[in-house]
Amino acid sequence: MPVPARSKRADAVRNERALLEAAAAVFVTSGVDAPIREIAARAGVGIGTIYRHFPARADLVVAVYRHQVESCADAGPALLDAAESPFAALRQWVDLFADFLITKHGLANALQSDSSGFQALHTYFLDRLVPVCAQLLQAAADAGEIRSGIHAYELMRGIGNLCIGHDSDPRYDPRRLIELLLQGLHRPQPR
Repeated sequence: MPVPARSKRADAVRNERALLEAAAAVFVTSGVDAPIREIAARAGVGIGTIYRHFPARADLVVAVYRHQVESCADAGPALLDAAESPFAALRQWVDLFADFLITKHGLANALQSDSSGFQALHTYFLDRLVPVCAQLLQAAADAGEIRSGIHAYELMRGIGNLCIGHDSDPRYDPRRLIELLLQGLHRPQPR
């Protein structure tokens, strides 16, 4: 009879979540090659704790990637429930998505020896996030805030393309262009 898998202690789950959030924040500002000690300091844990959870940097990068995909996926419905309008929810979600894309930069280099692993993560990314973006777009279209027929994959791909180059040119601000893109989608409602 198989032995059931042990679930993680609550403090271990909290530590892992804190590590992933700290690593994501550090990756945004310093890239995926940021020193582990910087991540540990931000998470408030020792370096050994990071290595206990994530023996290799690639393990940490993949875990951050998956954590951010899940956070982005979970945020969509929550934003729709809480925002003043579906378009406001879409705009807030796009901000989270852009953060994710900026963090994701460098993932391919961190995983270059395992292209099948990278492809599996990309498929996971699309499977989780395209439906969320589609739901937000549909809600905004149903509310008359954007025209209908905007495809989630195309919007996400466009945002992704706008995020390219962020780290190679400090004068380039992808968020300004993303805001212009969103303004182009928006149909202001009559008052």
